[in-house]
Amino acid sequence: MRIKIRAFAGFREILGKEMIVEIGSGSKVSDLINHLCEIKPELRGALFSDTGELRDYFMIMLNRRRLDLPEDLNADLSDNDEVAIFPPVAGG
Repeated sequence: MRIKIRAFAGFREILGKEMIVEIGSGSKVSDLINHLCEIKPELRGALFSDTGELRDYFMIMLNRRRLDLPEDLNADLSDNDEVAIFPPVAGG
């Protein structure tokens, strides 16, 4: 199935502004993250700590709905879903 990836700020430097990836039917968000880290190895350092734990400072949205990480890593993906990856946002 085809998944559209949109990346913002620092993640855009790694992934580009937008990309389409093909992953297997029945894949979950965690499968997509692992696939992206395989095709763009520098992404692993941005998403995971040295001990392999998912960093908690970024945001993932699935079809414009914010996912609660790490709980929603098991969310099912469907053909033509859109996943957006955002860095932390600060304001003042």
